Amino acid sequence: MLSANEISVRFRDVTYCPSQQPLVSNLNFSVVRGEILVLLGRSGSGKTTTMKLINSLLTPTTGEVIVNGVPTTAWNPIKLRRNIGYVIQETGLFPHFTVERNIGLVPSLEAWKPKQIKTRVYELLHLLGLEPEKFASRYPHELSGGQRQRIGVARALAADPPLMLMDEPFGALDPITRLEIQREFLRLQQELGKTVIFVTHDIQEAFTLASRIGLMNQGKLVVLDTPAEFLKSQEPEARAFMQCLGSNAN
Repeated sequence: MLSANEISVRFRDVTYCPSQQPLVSNLNFSVVRGEILVLLGRSGSGKTTTMKLINSLLTPTTGEVIVNGVPTTAWNPIKLRRNIGYVIQETGLFPHFTVERNIGLVPSLEAWKPKQIKTRVYELLHLLGLEPEKFASRYPHELSGGQRQRIGVARALAADPPLMLMDEPFGALDPITRLEIQREFLRLQQELGKTVIFVTHDIQEAFTLASRIGLMNQGKLVVLDTPAEFLKSQEPEARAFMQCLGSNAN
């Protein structure tokens, strides 16, 4: 049993049913502080819906989602979202903002002082292997896909949120760049100790990053286990995904 202060996010009997067919149903799980929980599943399995329930973009039809000990329905939605870093596949960078302004967006909304923001931006660029003097004044169109994705991660980390949500963040990258950024992100997460909920349909990515893998199928969480235990699962959907690992699954 985990104490309340060890849990970052908890789902209690959560169903989201905007019409006749629920998109997710009867979700019961907890996310431990400092872990990377990877939500794995096919398209339409409920992964992104689950993530949107965490940052109050969606409200449970029944049950409750608890973030840092408080139900999402009791949070001010804006305050909740500013306490969560959010990274998506296309990064969502503002094209008319420089790298420095993109990264410093949430701190500026939180009324940080300009010098404090600049210090934080440079610190994060260093952490992500990008020279601040070279990249801070650039615009997104002047960056490679991998560099833009790093900036997206930096922006999510800027206000030092305890929780990060990542929705297929590296899916648009070529395989070599994707692996490089996965490794870089894993190093960064281990250094900073952030709690991460990471959505993917890529079993290899799940095994590269996850502390635990939550497998979703038709809106339900059918497996929740460590990668080592996931390999032993007899759940049919887990077996189907493990076939994609080829010889690595043996």
